[in-house]
Order: sequence, then C-alpha cells, then structure tokens
Amino acid sequence: MAQDHIDDFAMAKRKAIRQLGLPEGKHLPTNSEIETALRQYRELYQPGHNQVVTHLRRTALQVMDQFAEFKPYLTGSVLSGLAGEHSDINLVIYTDNAKAVEVFCLNRGLAYRLEGGSEATYPTLAFYAEGSLVRLSVRPRNDERTWARGTTESHERARAAQVEALLAA
Repeated sequence: MAQDHIDDFAMAKRKAIRQLGLPEGKHLPTNSEIETALRQYRELYQPGHNQVVTHLRRTALQVMDQFAEFKPYLTGSVLSGLAGEHSDINLVIYTDNAKAVEVFCLNRGLAYRLEGGSEATYPTLAFYAEGSLVRLSVRPRNDERTWARGTTESHERARAAQVEALLAA
C-alpha cells in the first residue's frame, strides 16, 4: 500500500495474494493489522510522511472552510494519518438537498465531476484542490445519526475544528 499508492484494503490484499501465489481468502490480516504495519513501515522508510499528511490535512481544512455552510466531515486516510502523497481527501456532507451542493459548486465555478453516475440521488463530487483529489460524498441527513451503527469497522470522522486541533498538535 505504501509503495504502490493503494488506498483500498481489499485491493491490496488481492494483490498481495497474487504476488505470493497464495489461495484467496485464507489467513489474511485484518485491516487493523495492515494499518499498524503501514504505520510502522512509514515510520521507518518514509520519514517525510508526516509532512505529506500535514499538507493533505491543511488542504482538507481549506476545502472544509469553503463548504462550511454544509458542515462537512473529514474521513479516511487523511484523518487517520495513513494517507500517502497520492491519497485523495475524503469529505462527507449530510443534507437532504444534494442538488444544493452542486449548485453551490456551480455558483463558485468549481470544476467537478460526478462519481457514481449522474442519476445518483446522493452523489460523490470529485475535484482538485491544491493538487489533491477531493471526493465530497453527499449523504442523506438521516445517515449522520445512523452513520456507524451496526458496523464493526472503525468509522472516524472529524469536523473542521477537530482537524485544526490535529494540525496544532
């Protein structure tokens, strides 16, 4: 993941299985074990990694400030600190008016593309900020309350003030 700039755990596991010639689905590490190993690898072999994460978090904060009226959250590898120099910035907005986010972008001349198809009720908008890809997922307001319920995965998210605190630390 660190060398090939892969952000998807399942994809990284499949690639490792192929490279090692192992049967699929047997004795794979958990995502948490992979995160631990990735942190250790970056501490040893990528000493400038903290500066990369800091830059991505600053860029995320600028975009969050730009979309402040929608109260975005930062999620994913930039928040967790696992992001690499080619990682995207993942933001989530909860609103029952997804079109309002698109209108907001259009009014500000922000060039974006829709991911998940133009027919999606709650799309993901992708655009670049400071050279980094930003994926802004729009979700229904009700999902904010039920967000991580019933899942075993760690789902961290942070508001702008929390990202500022991370940068100050």
